[in-house]
Amino acid sequence: MKGMISTLATVWRIASPYFRSEDRWAGRLLLAAVIAIELSIVGLTVLFNSWNADFYNALQDKNWDAFVYQLGYFSVLAAAFILLAVYQLYLNQWLQIRWRRWMTSAYLDHWMAGSNHYRMQLLGDAADNPDQRITEDVKAFIEATLNIGLQLLNSLVTLFSFMIILWGLSAAAPLHLFGMDHSIPGYLLWAALIYAIIGTAFTHLIGRALIALNFQQQRYEADFRFSLVRVRENSEQIALLAGETAERDRLLMRFGNVISNWMAIMSRQKKLTFFTAGYSQAAVVFPFIMVSPAYFAGAVQLGGLMQTANAFGQVQGALSIFVTLYRSLADWRAVIERLDGFDRSVASAQALAVTPPVVTVTPGDGAAIALKDLALQLPNGTPLVNATDLTIATGDKVLVNGPSGSGKSTLFRAMAGIWPFGSGTVSVPKDAKVMMLPQRPYFPIAPLGAAVAYPAEPGAYDSAKVAELIAAVGLPALATRIEEEAHWNRMLSLGEQQRLGIARAILLAPDFLFLDEATASLDEAAEAAVYKLLEQRLPDTTLVSIGHRSTLAAFHLRRFSVSRDGDRFWLRDSAAKAAE
Repeated sequence: MKGMISTLATVWRIASPYFRSEDRWAGRLLLAAVIAIELSIVGLTVLFNSWNADFYNALQDKNWDAFVYQLGYFSVLAAAFILLAVYQLYLNQWLQIRWRRWMTSAYLDHWMAGSNHYRMQLLGDAADNPDQRITEDVKAFIEATLNIGLQLLNSLVTLFSFMIILWGLSAAAPLHLFGMDHSIPGYLLWAALIYAIIGTAFTHLIGRALIALNFQQQRYEADFRFSLVRVRENSEQIALLAGETAERDRLLMRFGNVISNWMAIMSRQKKLTFFTAGYSQAAVVFPFIMVSPAYFAGAVQLGGLMQTANAFGQVQGALSIFVTLYRSLADWRAVIERLDGFDRSVASAQALAVTPPVVTVTPGDGAAIALKDLALQLPNGTPLVNATDLTIATGDKVLVNGPSGSGKSTLFRAMAGIWPFGSGTVSVPKDAKVMMLPQRPYFPIAPLGAAVAYPAEPGAYDSAKVAELIAAVGLPALATRIEEEAHWNRMLSLGEQQRLGIARAILLAPDFLFLDEATASLDEAAEAAVYKLLEQRLPDTTLVSIGHRSTLAAFHLRRFSVSRDGDRFWLRDSAAKAAE
């Protein structure tokens, strides 16, 4: 019961925001319509139960007129049932797609906002495979919540509707044993209740392991799919290393997890099916066993027998909803846990950005970027680079160098506001445009012009201007392909990607441009050419570069060097150090 309450509370937390959102009125109206139709279907079921008694009595009495009338009455009820079933499905699916559209947008917002997706990876990616959570799990959650919720509502209303009928039929068809009538108020109702309780208890004992197994199955499936995607995206490196055998072994190892867990699910479902199939078959004849003594004793007619059996079956089915839905409930519970885990991972990433000690990026009133008492760390607490009272003024050209692993790239991440581990303050001029250019730039799958202009909206820049910049950075052949859509990160060499990154920087014209070994794949002559291009096209842009080549010094006026002092690395202005 404690676990059920906790699960329902989680369902409410995940589901309720949609019904308070900007789309709430459409969602509420559709949900109300679906519920109203479900209740109407239960009402029709009650009418069908009454029809059973009249129809079979007409057959027993060989009353032709009553028989024809009951066939006509059945046709009306059946037509109403068909109409309700069709529109319930239609409105249910309409509600599902609106709800899914809102939830998908909300989850994308939470995942992408403020670099949460990046911090979640820094935390160890507690919510593995976010793509699965946002696509498959959101869809499965909405479908299962509606379907299970409606079936539970149907069972509850059916139970109360037919409890009254079954109680009355218990008096009309008293328990007949050993030639005597035994007056037990509502004995048919109690028999259905005991039968359902026994079935529910055994079903849970046999099938409860399916919840954890289904959770693991989805995880293993997603891990295997993700590994296949990684092989596809890194096919060149794998081919160059002749790593196909190693990758195949790794893929088969992950697929082995899928198989072994699936075998465990098969074994558990086989045991569960043995019981539930037997339980369902016994439920067909059990009400007849209970009522047939009264029928053969002449206490009830055939119509009464059929009505009682139908009512007993409805009550028993409503009480046995847990048995009927157990597999669906196990899948649903696993989906709920995955979405809840995703929410908790997002919340942890959000808290990481504001929970002290943390690196704080603040808007400043001056024209320079200022580093104050900055002490960066790895997620495990290992100290990285430190910086105290350093400024990068407007128009500066600064080269940052130092030993590998000292935290130079992490320094750039902290200045961009995405690295929370550490302490200190980074002050950035208010309204300044800051751009970070990594060693491997990112290009979306889009027309080349839009990919270079990213993250600006497609069409934000003139195509001729984009083409001219692509040619200017040394890629004239690509300048004629700006309308071609492709996977540019896969098609182009790293050197070509870095040239396009420089074109992007010139196009977006930031106030502060940080290059993290952004030209390392170019030869020295090509690197000198792109730096000269930056000087010509962005004369007022402050330039900060991480690089190890001595030739870069010619394009920078200042140097920040990282050196070890004790157990820590310190970033210092080389000119200031020389003056000391």
